[in-house]
Amino acid sequence: MPRKTAARKTAAKGEERRQNRFASELFQGELSPRHRDVLEAAASLFAERGYAATSVREIGERVGLLGGSLYHYIKSKEALFVRIHDIALEVAGDRIRAAVEVQTDPWDRLEAACVTMLEIQLDPHSITMPLMNDLQAVPAEVREQLIARRDSFEKIFSDLVADLPLSPQIDRSVYRLLLLTLLNNTSSWYREGRLSPKEIARQIVFIFHQRAEYN
Repeated sequence: MPRKTAARKTAAKGEERRQNRFASELFQGELSPRHRDVLEAAASLFAERGYAATSVREIGERVGLLGGSLYHYIKSKEALFVRIHDIALEVAGDRIRAAVEVQTDPWDRLEAACVTMLEIQLDPHSITMPLMNDLQAVPAEVREQLIARRDSFEKIFSDLVADLPLSPQIDRSVYRLLLLTLLNNTSSWYREGRLSPKEIARQIVFIFHQRAEYN
């Protein structure tokens, strides 16, 4: 086997192991080890290949389950994706709330939320953001369920923005949407190097803080 091919396979296996580790962290509370294996395999495949390119058969092959045995754990690919997406958002939300709760100042609370969100967004081994970014690939009825869950997640930021001492000229809904749009799109331009995710998040909050307070 050529060295480059072997190196690529080794790197791919390493990436798969890292994704499986992150998937395992999401599903620690599942009822049975076998059920958790199915969810971990599905989450990793969705993250690697996207919703459209992942089949139920491939999920079954990864865990050694086929036919009726697999469908004991999976009702449909759509329902499986929604469940994994919801668990990933729940875990992300819990991390953000935990970071926020130790702060008291409204701006410090917002900064803690933004730092945690960007650390999740920009972690190259996390499966959470690939799942969230696959919104356009899923069927319309599934997309509606995902959007409803994301609206619940975004309420964390709605509440944080509501507590900020902003100028009355600022529309808080627009302010929140601009902030979340910037956070959600950071992964499209971020390159590891000069600034860390934490430093970028702090810069974002600093910029949004300028001239935003009530005078």
